[in-house]
Amino acid sequence: MMSLGTNTTDLNVSFGYQCNSTVTYLDSDVPSKTDVDNSFTKLHTSSSFSCLSGAAISANYTLANTNICNGVIASEILPELDSPNSFRKLVSSPSLSKLDLLSSPTTSPPKSTGLPTDCNTSNGVLFEISPNDPWGSSSALTRLESSNFLNSMDVQTAGGAAGEDRVQAVCSERNGLLFCGIYDGFNGRDAADFLASTLYENIRYYLYHLEQQINQNHNSSPSNHNNVRSELTRSIRIPETEEGNVDQLVWSGSFQDGVVDCLVSALEQAENDFLCRVQKEMEDRPDLVSIGSCVLIVLLHGSNLYVLNLGDSRAVLATVDNNDLRAVQLTETHTVDNDLECQKLLADHLDDPQVVNYGKVKGKLKVTRAIGVGYLKKKEFNDALMGILRVKNLCSPPYVYTNPHTLSHRVSENDLFVVLGSDGLFDFFDNDEVVSIVSKFIKQNPFGDPAKYLIEQLVVRAAQKAAFTVEELMNVPAGRRRKYHDDVTVIVILLGNNKQRTLTAST
Repeated sequence: MMSLGTNTTDLNVSFGYQCNSTVTYLDSDVPSKTDVDNSFTKLHTSSSFSCLSGAAISANYTLANTNICNGVIASEILPELDSPNSFRKLVSSPSLSKLDLLSSPTTSPPKSTGLPTDCNTSNGVLFEISPNDPWGSSSALTRLESSNFLNSMDVQTAGGAAGEDRVQAVCSERNGLLFCGIYDGFNGRDAADFLASTLYENIRYYLYHLEQQINQNHNSSPSNHNNVRSELTRSIRIPETEEGNVDQLVWSGSFQDGVVDCLVSALEQAENDFLCRVQKEMEDRPDLVSIGSCVLIVLLHGSNLYVLNLGDSRAVLATVDNNDLRAVQLTETHTVDNDLECQKLLADHLDDPQVVNYGKVKGKLKVTRAIGVGYLKKKEFNDALMGILRVKNLCSPPYVYTNPHTLSHRVSENDLFVVLGSDGLFDFFDNDEVVSIVSKFIKQNPFGDPAKYLIEQLVVRAAQKAAFTVEELMNVPAGRRRKYHDDVTVIVILLGNNKQRTLTAST
């Protein structure tokens, strides 16, 4: 396959991270399988992943920054979160406290799929809003400092924007934790920017409360420590307190369910907060009611892999099955092209004969689940639009849903890597091709950058399809280039740890 230089592909984002954990071989554990398996030999270490790389390239023309929230996200928060060419230490700052846009919830919200009825609630959970502080309470982050699960010490972050795509990665090697998010915006990048600025902190907040709840439940039910240990499959260590150093043990099943609930709750809060912001600003910016974003989140903690998605971005796991390399899609595809999604949409709107027009929801949107796009969810948002932009016969909204697909997976010794990609990647490659390309590249280039290489191959294929040279395609200006390929964001996570599978950051 052809390999291109960064000057040719003109990547908007390219970063990498290599774990520094000490690795040692055990003679009895050196595997001797087929070539496929040998190229991804597993070594014993505390790390949940060995390295990752991320890359993104734009095709859409978009404004440099969003103006939502009166420009606060654009001017104060986003520049602090952007690090398109390397990881850097994540430090909580005064501007980051503004991410809790309305205020901190007084309790963890229940799972819900309905839209909030007003801007002071998030799926039934009341928020305390200070009249003197439009952002609400800013103490949530300070309360997180004691949390081990997402401790702010030793946390590295990278991220950036490519057209309307947003990519985010947060790593705490000491805690064996990795958070990756791809937010594929459409009709504008305001929703994707909002998610990049708020969703990780929302998740961090809810996971903190999960940890606190586990701690309280354990302390309130005294039992023999040794007997409890025999029934548990995983332990979570809580940091030392003034009362002493205590290992708090939790059942892995309930903890995993709790983590999934935290991801869902954080997404629900982001949806509520974004639509509330749209409602406040749509008189000046009616275009906000049509802006939305797909969401893909992968959270890796130890050997537990958690996935959440809305829309058509994908996470694909490469695993070895009977000595064969196999691609396993960990996400659902939420578009009208998915028969199950289309059938659900039609069944929910039996009174509407025009639910799907021209292969799109109400003739407007291909995805069936997304954050934002208020005009397909509430009549008042649709009424803010004028002329042909307004949806006719909005009989029974919502037509776009916000209930995500979630999955938890226990990483095994046969699992090799995970590829995350916005839908632009899969316009040109299917799951098997993606896994095959990355696998061959890593085997031949253990110090290379698989995410960057995958995008390079996409550019080659897009140029061939358009009967262009690569240089000719890359010279097509943003906006016009969307005719030939979409914004594309890729993250490749190499699971386990191997000295031969290190990555260098693309700078």
